[in-house]
Formats: sequence, structure tokens, C-alpha cells
Amino acid sequence: MRIGIIGAGALGGTFAALLSQAGHEVEVAARGSVLAAIRDHGIRLSGGFGDVIAEVAVAERLTLRPDLVLVCTKAQDAEAAIAANRDLIDGVPVVVVQNGLEGVDTAARLLPRSDCFGLLSLIAADHSEPGVVHVTATAESRLGRGDGPADAESVRIAAVLSDAVPVRALDDFRGAQWTKLVVNMVNAVPAVVGCTLGEVVASPELLRALTASMRECVRVGIARGVRFGSLNGLDDASLRTFAGLPLAEGTAVPAALVARMGWESNRGSTQQSLRRGQPTEIDFLNGAVVREASAAGIDAPVNAALTALVHEAEALGRPLPAGRVGDALATLDLR
Repeated sequence: MRIGIIGAGALGGTFAALLSQAGHEVEVAARGSVLAAIRDHGIRLSGGFGDVIAEVAVAERLTLRPDLVLVCTKAQDAEAAIAANRDLIDGVPVVVVQNGLEGVDTAARLLPRSDCFGLLSLIAADHSEPGVVHVTATAESRLGRGDGPADAESVRIAAVLSDAVPVRALDDFRGAQWTKLVVNMVNAVPAVVGCTLGEVVASPELLRALTASMRECVRVGIARGVRFGSLNGLDDASLRTFAGLPLAEGTAVPAALVARMGWESNRGSTQQSLRRGQPTEIDFLNGAVVREASAAGIDAPVNAALTALVHEAEALGRPLPAGRVGDALATLDLR
């Protein structure tokens, strides 16, 4: 199958290398130093899926009409990237491999003739330099769309992608998206202070902030009428219980998540972007919680504060003192 991949960062690079290795004809749309590195040296993948050097076609835009498209850009780049390839891919099935809640809707709006799906990737990978990806944790990814049972097309596309990496078609994709958003609350705190998730969990103050952001995200989802999907060992029942816990008791939830997923050494994708001097996805992670809270007629002060701190670190080009996190939350009612 001819597969177009838009964006060749950590996940785009991983999927491109593994799909090429599985025998698919892969073309990658990339820019700048990433395009040059892939053109000169291929995609160099290491870690959990083994060592792969994939020689794939690459250009600023896709040049051949594919049978399937994966959009693997950062959330803030998705609209421009899809629009740049729209004439070639409208009418082709599109899988959006992104964090946040808005990617599939954005693709469907721009590509009215395409079937659009979302993919929740649970793979952890470091994009250390252009064209180089190291997978630090492997896991089955989940693909779907909407609120109902997985349809036949979702099952078909999941099977195609499973040629390369485990992917399962998922019922109630929207609920699982929300669970993934809860999980993605692990990104902000380590990005602000420049540490690993293991170090966050070991710090009572930082763990308290992480817990507060996750709990607030769940409470906002409940206010929006969400039934959370099962993902990363979390489900609707456990998250609703978590939403009602005192903060001190709730710290066990993110601590267990980090341990269960083996993420102690991970810094998260937000911090990776900061380290590369690139804009982060924070407005589509913690910022999405703030927008969803506003739509529900409530506030999300913890996630608003963390969003502002990440933007401050972006502007400075360096992490902030750890005490800034505690200071930002000190005046908030965290019951």
C-alpha cells in the first residue's frame, strides 16, 4: 500500500520507518532540517521496536496520491500541514496521530471527501535530532472515530497499520481521547521545571501539581458529559473515583501510572519541544482543558496556571525554578 505520512517527528518517524520495513511504499512530508536528514540518511529508528534505517521518499509536500495518510504533526501545525496537502489527499482515508481533542475534527473540516480517524498512540519516543528517533516504550495504539462501536473501516485500517506496529480498532473513541488527555497531563510539570517524570513523582510538591491537573481534567470531562474510555490502566469508574479523592490521596494515581508505563526516565513531548526550541502543544493539552471547562461553564485554574508556566518557559528558552509551580498553585482551592 502507498502510505503518506505528514510530519516526521517522534511518532511520524516511528510509523514511517516501521511501515516501510513492513513492505509498504512510504512517502514522508517534512520540512527544513528533518527533510534534509531523511533525504541524506533515511529515518534512523532504535529502541523498543529494534534498529531500523528506512530509506523513504521525502519532500515538503506529498507528491503521489496515497492510499492512506497519517497526519503526525504537532497539534498546532495540523491545519496548515493538511491544507498544504489537501488537493492530493482529499478523498483518501486520513488517520490523525495527535494529542488533544481537535485533530480529527480539523481534518474532517478541511477534507470533506475523506474518512477521518484518530489514533491514540501510547508509544513513547525521543526525537533527539532530525531523522533520528529512539523508542523508549512500546504499546498497542488505538484507532477509531466518534462515540459508537468500531466500524468496519476502522478495523480495516487498524489491520493495515498492524503490519508494522500493534494497532487496535476502538469503540467509543471520543471517551478514549479524553482518557488520553488525562494521561497527557503528565507533560506540563516536567516541561516547566526541566526534569523527568520520575523526578516529578519523587517530589511531593511537583506530584501534587501533576495530580491536581489530572483531577481537574477528569472533573471537566465529567462536566462535559464524557464517559471515559479504558486506556493506560485507567477507565471511567477509576477516573470518577479519582475525581472525588482528596488531593493527598489522589497522588497515588499518577505515581502508579508512571510506574506502570515505565515512564520514570521520560521527559514528555512538551519538554522535548522546549529543548529543541520549538513551540509546544500545551494549548492543545492543558489549554484544551481550560477551553472545555469554559464550554461547561466552569473554571480550570490549575491547567490555566500550568499552561501559562509552559508559555513562560517557552519565552525564556529555559526551564523555570521548581518553586514556581508551587507558587502558581498556592492561592488555588485544590480540594
